[in-house]
Amino acid sequence: MAGNEQFRHLPAVDVVLNNERIAAILNDGPHEQIVGWIRAGVDACRKSMLTGAEFDSAKAVDFVLKHALECWRFEQGAQQQPVINATGILLHTNLGRACLADAAIQRMTTSSGYANVEMNMATGKRNKRGERVCRLISMATGAADAAIVNNCAAATMLTLQTFAKDKEVIISRGQLVEIGGGYRLPEVFSASGAVMKEIGTTNRTYLRDYESAISEDTAAIIRVHRSNFYQGGFVTEPDTAELVRLGKKHNIPVIDDIGSGCMQSLAPIGLEEPTVPESVKSGADVTLFSGDKLFGGPQAGLIVGTNKWIETLRRSPMMRALRVDKVTLAALEATVELHLKGQASQEIPLLRMMHTSQDEVRERCQSVLNQLKYSDAFDVEVIDCISEIGGGSVPGSEIRSSALQIKGPAAERLSTQLRTASPSILATIRENTVRLDLRTVRPTEVDQFVSGINTAFQAMGNS
Repeated sequence: MAGNEQFRHLPAVDVVLNNERIAAILNDGPHEQIVGWIRAGVDACRKSMLTGAEFDSAKAVDFVLKHALECWRFEQGAQQQPVINATGILLHTNLGRACLADAAIQRMTTSSGYANVEMNMATGKRNKRGERVCRLISMATGAADAAIVNNCAAATMLTLQTFAKDKEVIISRGQLVEIGGGYRLPEVFSASGAVMKEIGTTNRTYLRDYESAISEDTAAIIRVHRSNFYQGGFVTEPDTAELVRLGKKHNIPVIDDIGSGCMQSLAPIGLEEPTVPESVKSGADVTLFSGDKLFGGPQAGLIVGTNKWIETLRRSPMMRALRVDKVTLAALEATVELHLKGQASQEIPLLRMMHTSQDEVRERCQSVLNQLKYSDAFDVEVIDCISEIGGGSVPGSEIRSSALQIKGPAAERLSTQLRTASPSILATIRENTVRLDLRTVRPTEVDQFVSGINTAFQAMGNS
């Protein structure tokens, strides 16, 4: 039958809407969205007819239903939802990086309605947005002042534009990083209007290289921490303190972009990462870092430094475009309070995960293993593994951990069963085995975690 003649078999939208297979999802999305999926399915069916495919009315309805239900399945996967992270990557960028502390979540909730974002309730007068949290960040880092924007990339952009529009900023060639999402530092320079002046080589840059590059067009020196890779071997570069001394000699500000927002030494757990207080103490005019990495808070770009330069940044017309909202301010306030109280390692989930011993993780794995119900088709055991910090922090870091390893039929299918569960459980696959690292599974999630794995085992057995 010719394609045009088959068009009479194309179903009306109402016919598909009234089908019981669609009725099950009508409450899961906006009516217009579901109608759009059906219309797209009808169009796809029409195109298939034109290419010679044979349809009767029942087959056409089935085609459109499958198309609409596939659209719904994709939409469900895209909908933001809770995920149990069993990958062992503590700062998983695809999962929103740092988990918030309970205190931060509570403060966000109580600030979600009307909140005194720009008012001091004691005086009844207007104050600056984020005034208190900026003061607390200054206290925690040892800086004179602080400013907040929506992420560290914005902090870098704002600082370069404010300090050095149409002027030169000196940077070591080995620090011209690219991070996730195609964020390339040279492109940020270009967008900010600052002129990038590269010095040194990929692996070796000396203080004399910086001094030789200084001219009447130099507006600043920037040092960028390589947040997602590391160099070893024949490597040399000056530290922040050396750059600060050089900057003071020539009256040039030094920008220290350290990225991860580490607030305390990680030496006790065998890791090395520059800290914000160290950067401030070294004399950097401004230090830039993320709120949602090792700081353990929400997404934000935090800028700390001298009164002169922070006030200059605040007066930038871009500050209003880059400012954060009330719930982000609330979460930051609660998070920095934990740092100031000395409770960060106990109360901030990321830091608690980092400081958990391998023995404790192994015990958790064994406890979960004892609760699993699976057939002889599967072999489940506790193994030693390596967790990662991730999220552009502590590059090359390894934390000894333990995981459940599941050997059996179709590792990809089991991983899919876990990922599409409710709540979703995200695992990794190594050599055709499913691996679940419990370092990144929060204690409050363990019951759901066990239930989800058992449900996946059951589904695999019934399919």
